[in-house]
Amino acid sequence: MRLSASSGSSSKRTNYSRSFELPDDLDDSSIISGGGGAMLPIFLSGLGRQSNSQDLVEVTLELEDDSVVVCSVTPTRELERNLSITSRIRRKFPWLRSSTNASETASEDEAEENTIMSARDARRIKASLQRSRSNAQQALKGLRFISTSTSTRACDSEELWRKVESRFRKLAKDGLLSRDDFGECIGMVDSKEFAVGIFDALARRRRQKIAKITKEELRDFWLQISDQSFDARLQIFFDMADINEDGRITREEIQELIMLSASANKLSKLKEQAEDYASLIMEELDPENLGYIELWQLETLLLQRDNYMNYSRPLSTASVGWSQNLGSFRPKNVMRRVTGTLRSHILENWQRGWILMLWFFVMAGLFAWKFNQYRNKAAFQVMGYCVAAAKGAAETLKLNMALILLPVCRNTLTWLRSTRARSFIPFDDNINFHKTIACAIVLGIFIHAGTHLACDFPRIINSSPEDFALIASDFGNTRPTYKGLLSGVEGVTGIAMVVLMAISFTLATRGFRRNLVKLPAPFNRLTGFNAFWYSHHLLGLVYILLIVHGTFLFLAHKWDQKTAWMYISVPLLLYIAERSVRTCRSEHYSVKVLKVSVLPGNVFSLVMSKPQGFKYESGQYIFLQCPTISPFEWHPFSITSAPGDDYLIVHIRIVGDWTQELKRIFAEGTHLPPSIIGPAKLSTLLEQKDQTSQPRLLVDGPYGAPAQDYKNYDVLLLVGLGIGATPFISILRDLLNNTTEEHQDSTTETSRSDDSLNSFTSSNVTPGSGNKKLQRVKSAHFYWVTREPGSFEWFKGVMDQVAEMDHKGQIELHNYLTSVYEEHDARSTLITMVQALNHAKHGVDILSGTRVRTHFARPNWKEVCTKIASKHPYATVGVFYCGLPVLAKELKKLCHELSHKTSTRFEFHKEYF
Repeated sequence: MRLSASSGSSSKRTNYSRSFELPDDLDDSSIISGGGGAMLPIFLSGLGRQSNSQDLVEVTLELEDDSVVVCSVTPTRELERNLSITSRIRRKFPWLRSSTNASETASEDEAEENTIMSARDARRIKASLQRSRSNAQQALKGLRFISTSTSTRACDSEELWRKVESRFRKLAKDGLLSRDDFGECIGMVDSKEFAVGIFDALARRRRQKIAKITKEELRDFWLQISDQSFDARLQIFFDMADINEDGRITREEIQELIMLSASANKLSKLKEQAEDYASLIMEELDPENLGYIELWQLETLLLQRDNYMNYSRPLSTASVGWSQNLGSFRPKNVMRRVTGTLRSHILENWQRGWILMLWFFVMAGLFAWKFNQYRNKAAFQVMGYCVAAAKGAAETLKLNMALILLPVCRNTLTWLRSTRARSFIPFDDNINFHKTIACAIVLGIFIHAGTHLACDFPRIINSSPEDFALIASDFGNTRPTYKGLLSGVEGVTGIAMVVLMAISFTLATRGFRRNLVKLPAPFNRLTGFNAFWYSHHLLGLVYILLIVHGTFLFLAHKWDQKTAWMYISVPLLLYIAERSVRTCRSEHYSVKVLKVSVLPGNVFSLVMSKPQGFKYESGQYIFLQCPTISPFEWHPFSITSAPGDDYLIVHIRIVGDWTQELKRIFAEGTHLPPSIIGPAKLSTLLEQKDQTSQPRLLVDGPYGAPAQDYKNYDVLLLVGLGIGATPFISILRDLLNNTTEEHQDSTTETSRSDDSLNSFTSSNVTPGSGNKKLQRVKSAHFYWVTREPGSFEWFKGVMDQVAEMDHKGQIELHNYLTSVYEEHDARSTLITMVQALNHAKHGVDILSGTRVRTHFARPNWKEVCTKIASKHPYATVGVFYCGLPVLAKELKKLCHELSHKTSTRFEFHKEYF
């Protein structure tokens, strides 16, 4: 038989522990303990003699000033018999105070109490036996109180401490650091309230209630919170909740800790439900209803978090089989790595490359042709290379003024996407090509106008009579003045074009278009989408001026030499036809708004009737116009409904005056003040009110987008940031419809009625549609990264439907909330535990309100892509992204690397309008 003794204060009973064995020949009378303690060894010895000599029982005691506490009796063979031993010890020595029951009960309740305590001891023993080395090592990643850069290396620890020491010198006053500045000093700038909780817990260990600490005390606190031991971190976390220092945590104390964690992560909704989640933890960890939990119970919940998640369908946990040794795909030879990278770039960019090369060589050919043509004219004798360069640049300007219209002929591009042309023309880069041509136009204007104004005109004015006689017929045999050249038809139209294009191009730059440039009033109206939109329409006047400018030329008189109209006529007519079709179609596609839902995060959704004959594909987008707001403005929005639905859905984020006005108009249509219109009220009133009183809404489209090509891939990786998830929701709905149809066909079951029509988020399966074409897509991975927890309300219906109806597990959903600290941070540990427990018991995530679990912080994209490559070898993965350009570069680079290193091919596409 073994005895384990521990000693310490009542507030901290686990500071010291020592085990020893009682020798068989020990004289029982030699052990003396106050309060009847001398009988304890005799009784234990008797228990040992009654049992088999090979069975050992480890009894853990805690020695205090005037009492001995039985902590546990650890079995070595049979659990039931040792539980009996525990009860016999307590019945034999009633003076022993139990660490799990401090209250004295009546004698008639003692048997029931012993039963309860035996059950809890049984769970404690089981938890102790099940704590393996593997899950303990896994736990070491968790409960970090400081940054993730903390490591066991001494140099790192010392470097971190030097930073803390430096902050101490800035924050300390008279050599003392305030309790309120503790968080900033240790690096918890955004979680000062949580840091105060740590400060108080560490101060209670010293049996102190202090408001300021010295540098030495800060060093001691720092060593404790940076301790690499999981048990040490767990003890600090437990002490944060154990305010009264009795070694137990009540429901109220858990509630306070949940609210503290929710406050650190800015989760107001979680704070409101803290009482319910505290009760959930107590229900799980305190089935005996003793009203408190101990350290080992908190540890059990933390170590078993992943097991709780496995109780529900792992929608957001990829079951990845590591079938590929990724390291073996990385060539060790430098030359092979370089050639492999070069090959990947060629495969990725060959479409863009040949288009740009063709465009460049055509421009170079036109410039050289016109340059040599004017070298052989009489004007060259007067103006030299200036006139040749100006005319060469003018020829490229004519070409580019024609080409710049083609990338914005959206109907034509949408049709071409459905042809074989998409295999060698990069239609996804139409806007980038549009911008590239615009840059070439700016360069051409600089060369053409600059050489005319700075070189050609002065040389004409100052030329000798003999030289001017060579070109006198071009100027009516009268030497012009500089003012006369500028005031002529060609000069006025040229200057006007330059001014109008300068305004249009400047306001189209990213800084002005997205309100990044801040100007004082009234010039602030020159920034924003409206300024870009209206100024771009000035280019219509530019084309008229261009035709006039090309008609009145000084050095060309024959009609076939005035070629400006030849370049721009066909593209201009095509563009005019496109705009005419859009206007007629938008009148035909007038829709009725069926429902408006105001959602968190400055977003609202519009559910509209589907116009007759309106067909689209998932991933495409439409333009909306509200004549009540403006008869000219059209704004693009991704379609979030599926092609098989009987309605159209768009989700609109309020980022400008047009979207703000659109929301206000629908709110005013209900004849109620906007301030009292909530999501439910607005939706209900719009459904019930007369449709004729609604504001008119016109639809133009659909138009092609990169995401519509999702059917060309075996596996999809859909990445959306915030509202950037909208292009992919329609794809998920479409995939869900297809899988549902296949499931119904295979099981020959009738379709179930959908009870979620009240939210207009269900994806209707149209029976008898006849669309039995098998989809190439076998699996889809959707990663939605958002900053606000309320954003999950946007597509809650879709998430729940995927969870319920994706019988084949074809779709994996991954929600990431960046406003919450990563899952191994102490500030989010309790939230993670509550999340796991609630997901296991109710199958619902506490943050998203769906069956899809929410991960914290940002995804590790390299790990994500690597796992997909391992799970889907020899597959073609279409990576579709909509969000910030910075992440687009990272994902594109990862696609190149993994396409080269693995047998899986990744193709990257970025969504934009």
